[in-house]
This record gives sequence, C-alpha cells and structure tokens, in this order.
Amino acid sequence: MQVASKVEKITIAGEFVVNRIGLGTNRISDNERSRTALKKAVSLGINFIDTAAAYTGGISEGIIGEMLAPYHDVVVATKGGMSAPDFHIDSRPETLQRQLEASLKKLKLTTIPLYFLHRVDPNVPFKESLLFLKNAQDERKIKHIGLSQVTVEQIKEARKYISVAAIENEYNLSNRMYDDVVSYAEKENIVFIPFFPLHFNKSQFQSLEKLQEKHDATAEQIALAWLLKRSPMMLPIPGSLSNQHLEENAAALNIHLTDEDFKKLS
Repeated sequence: MQVASKVEKITIAGEFVVNRIGLGTNRISDNERSRTALKKAVSLGINFIDTAAAYTGGISEGIIGEMLAPYHDVVVATKGGMSAPDFHIDSRPETLQRQLEASLKKLKLTTIPLYFLHRVDPNVPFKESLLFLKNAQDERKIKHIGLSQVTVEQIKEARKYISVAAIENEYNLSNRMYDDVVSYAEKENIVFIPFFPLHFNKSQFQSLEKLQEKHDATAEQIALAWLLKRSPMMLPIPGSLSNQHLEENAAALNIHLTDEDFKKLS
C-alpha cells in the first residue's frame, strides 16, 4: 500500500498544520536504528514528532535534535513533569524549569512549539504548574501548552490560567476511558493526541478481520483509521523503529472507514 500524495491534515492552536499521523518516540535511543527511523518517518510525511524529557532518560530529545534540527516543516512536542528512568511524577516549578531548559538545549530550539505537562502532580497545586507554563510561554520558551492524561474537569480548571492547545491521553480501540475528553476536545477545537493508539485486544472485535480484508489493511491500520474517524481533532502518534511499520502507519491515512465500518468497531 502506497502513501497518498495528499493526506489529511490537522491544525494545532490555529498555527501548526501537520499530517494526522504523528510519531511517538518513547523508544528512540542512541543507536542507528533510531536515527534511521526518524529520517524514514519524515520522508513519509510524518511531520509531528512527540517526545518527553523522561523518554529513554532524555536521550530521545537529544537524538531528535541531532537528526531533525533545524526543523523544516516538522513540529516537535515535548513534555515535562516526569522524571527518568522511574517515571516519577514531579511537576514542581523548579523541576519543570530544569527540564524545560534541558529540552530546549537537546532539541536545539529557542522556543518549543508545543509543551505538555506530562502529568498532574497530586503533591503540587495544579495552579503552580500551570502558572509556570504560562510564564515560560510569556518568555517565549514555549509557544503552545498541552496537558497529558487529564479529565474534562482538569482541562476546565487549567483553562482558567492557560490556553490549552492539545490533550494527550491514552485512548485506543480497547481503552476508551477518556471518551468524554475526546468529545470535549472536539467541541472546544482542542487537538486530541491518543498515546498507545495501537494497544488493543484483537479478539474483542469480531468484525476486525472482515474490515482488514475489505480495506486491504492490517489490524493496526484499521485501529488508526478508527481513531481518525472518531474525531476530526484526533492526531494519533504510533511509535515504531521499523521501516515497514512506519510505512503502514503513514498509509493508514488512506483508509477511510464508512459509518457502518466505524459502528462495527464501536
């Protein structure tokens, strides 16, 4: 299956236009396979790259900066508020400050296009973390702000202090816990970035094999097509170090499920 020359796009915060299949980089490390995967992804038109300070101990950001800076038509998002390697939540302003400065250096940027609060820290007042991000935005170290793994109530609370450009929550065929967040994001024109988009139990969906045959696609491509159909604000970020899987992920943009197809999986 070939990648179409014309692909669906999405606009983040009314500014950054990207193709609707991005790349998650929590496996990008200091090796040739990772470098090849980044180059391959960009060559396929994947121009939204998602990373975090905590990914592979910060190595992910460094390799992305090494391979892709300066970023021609590529938008990079990163996250702060979680430490490596144990993924301990720490959203204190001093921690966010340290991670933000390190991210800017590793990614070779003066302003990060989209910066997420990786998690809401139960030990830190939400307002403190948000006001730090707003201050960093005012200082032009961050262009737009996102939130990760949050509820509708938390998004509404955050919007008292910041403008929320994107939400990044776990969401896939099998895990739809944040279905209300998807609907809210769509209503408010906020980009929804589902992480673990390919984590689903194939045995749950009796119609999956028939849809694969109908669309000449893999189960993973159908899962991505379902996400794209679920909401026009959806921007999946499947991660892979395999050229074949990167090609398949990008080609999922060409699969257009009918309303009936969608209902069979819903």
